[in-house]
Amino acid sequence: MDAFWGPDFDMLGRTDPEIAAIVLGELDRQRSGLQLIASENFTSPAVLAALGSTLTNKYAEGYPGARYYGGCGQVDQAEELGVRRARELFGAEHANLQPHSGTAANLAAYAALVQPGDTVLAMDLPHGGHLSHGSRVNFSGKWFHHVGYPVRPDTELIDYDEVRDLALAHRPALIICGATAYPRLIDFAAFRSIADEVGAYLMVDAAHLIGLVAGLAVPSPVPHADVVTCTTHKVLRGPRGGMILCRAELARRVDKAVFPFTQGGPMMHVIAAKAVALREASQPEFRGYAGQVVANARALAEGLAAEGMRPVAGGTDTHLALADLRELGVSGSTAEGRCDRARITLNKNAIPYDPELPTVASGIRVGTPCVTTQGMREGEMRRIAGLIGRAVRDEPGAVADEVAELVRDFPAYGRQEVFA
Repeated sequence: MDAFWGPDFDMLGRTDPEIAAIVLGELDRQRSGLQLIASENFTSPAVLAALGSTLTNKYAEGYPGARYYGGCGQVDQAEELGVRRARELFGAEHANLQPHSGTAANLAAYAALVQPGDTVLAMDLPHGGHLSHGSRVNFSGKWFHHVGYPVRPDTELIDYDEVRDLALAHRPALIICGATAYPRLIDFAAFRSIADEVGAYLMVDAAHLIGLVAGLAVPSPVPHADVVTCTTHKVLRGPRGGMILCRAELARRVDKAVFPFTQGGPMMHVIAAKAVALREASQPEFRGYAGQVVANARALAEGLAAEGMRPVAGGTDTHLALADLRELGVSGSTAEGRCDRARITLNKNAIPYDPELPTVASGIRVGTPCVTTQGMREGEMRRIAGLIGRAVRDEPGAVADEVAELVRDFPAYGRQEVFA
């Protein structure tokens, strides 16, 4: 068995060799290729240790000091520690670490702030918004009246005057800012001003940004928002899960919206792993990491531009970039498949005003959290851009060999100091 996993994995190998083989196969996939999904990262071994701990055995409906089951003394300490770390790291008045995912956090935020049938103003999905910001196939689009704001056709940036005009015309109860495929910074103060003008709550979906906020690489939404929803598994490098930060006066409503309204028992091993990630993100070294994530994303976007892939919105200020492939005559879905054969994992993505269906798409989305965690810097990003360019042009065989060579020098879970 791989030495990384230790004696517990040896037990899994003896008990269920089929699942053990799948786990090892996934480890090999992560180690043998380039992971450029903007929503992913490599957790630290300490986070993995908490996830695989005996805390998974404990049922703990409720909150610390007010559980519906006995025997919660230890898990109460874990949750209290995580909440305290989140509040201190982000300067938040209240934090809830129980949401199982970012979408679960969004669902709870809706439940805390608005009623079914209310109007919600949020970024349109084809322009970078998230499924849970009003898509017709999602609860957010079925239970609420969604009004979407686009990006400008000429700059592919948010037009804050247009957002204000839409808010004045529709008088939403809730305004959402934040996105899943928007590479530029968002002016949270401008959104706060618009929300105040129309008497709306302001919710910031910081799922993609919260790790950069922790590392002081981008401005924080916390001072401006009524509620901030987050995930813990992107730049923050924690376990897959969600988190909510909010003002003190909304704390009780948010907590009740998470439990008992939208969730039952929390996953205490995941909450403990979130606490570990929050401690890691509070260390001075994490600031250097977050800054490098952004520097790498900029270098990668510039490299893709040199390969004939136009960066949407002219580049990036964050951890992700969108590239328009139409000049190459290649669709996003085709590019994704060709890159996959070259051991480069990324995703097809719609670009603003995309003429293609979302399942085809005209663009790709790339992110730099994983490769930065592995220790790569701007020079490697330029090399990766060239590898992507060759793969997209259908040279996967030769590219795969060069990818293998690159990741041998920067192995995932090979050098523990990159998690410092």
